[in-house]
Amino acid sequence: MMMEHELGGVGIWTFAFDGQPVGRVREAAAEIEELGYGALWFGEAFGRDTVGQAWLLLGATERVVVAAGIANVALRDPMAMATAERALGEAFPGRYLLGLGGQRVGGRPIEAGGYTVPSGGKPLALMRGYLDAMDAVPQQGPRPDPAPRRVLAALGPKMLALAAERTWGAHPYHAPVEHTAEARRIMGPQAFLCVEQVVVLDADRARAREVARAHIAGYLESAPHQSANMRRFGFGDEDILGGPSSRLVDSVAAYGDIEVIGDRVRQHLDAGADHVCLHVLTADPTELPLPQWRELATLARESAAIR
Repeated sequence: MMMEHELGGVGIWTFAFDGQPVGRVREAAAEIEELGYGALWFGEAFGRDTVGQAWLLLGATERVVVAAGIANVALRDPMAMATAERALGEAFPGRYLLGLGGQRVGGRPIEAGGYTVPSGGKPLALMRGYLDAMDAVPQQGPRPDPAPRRVLAALGPKMLALAAERTWGAHPYHAPVEHTAEARRIMGPQAFLCVEQVVVLDADRARAREVARAHIAGYLESAPHQSANMRRFGFGDEDILGGPSSRLVDSVAAYGDIEVIGDRVRQHLDAGADHVCLHVLTADPTELPLPQWRELATLARESAAIR
């Protein structure tokens, strides 16, 4: 059975594979595994779909956990997601972790296994209904052993509680250390908590901060739930509107040398995270940050030794 210690304390989170050819992705995934990272997380936007990307990464590796961070519920109905989850779980036992999140677009209702999730609903009700619909899909053929695990892209208190109630746990994105402590308090000691951490490995801290600022600004402008989460932790209009303040950037991103980044990882683990996945940013978002992944692998090995 896949457990938190098998993911290790530190993994990689990336969108960078979407801009690379398949052969390059296979090589990079295999190297990430050899570097000692416990999990390889990938997002879903306008590149490869989450199911295809998972097959590609799992097929290129032998041991590392491959995690969808997250599969967007706006892009597929629950029947498609449930049957893909089962297929991946059967083909790669104990190595596929499904993160669910996102929101519905358009007016089409979601239907699966006789259960309908109305469009236009609130995120909490929508996610609960989506999980119900996935669970309602009839099982045909062999059951994956162990059963694949799920986590939710949870930020707010109610979604965190749902994550603990209905799934293995939560996968917060762009959240400060204070959020990690609050998430652990809400979910209790048993739920799995895997935190994404934005990092910029650059000795020029002013330049690194601006790389992080540009990235974070895009989310604050396009994702209201991200702004709402920052407001829960004391950030106001002066921090959010017109580009994130340095105070906000510093709370979300860790930048500088490996010691600074390692300290942020330890802060999350001390606050209750089971796993921290490093989202490496560079000045060129189209490049594959292999040099940074190689250098940061020290943190993964240190974490594994402690555990």
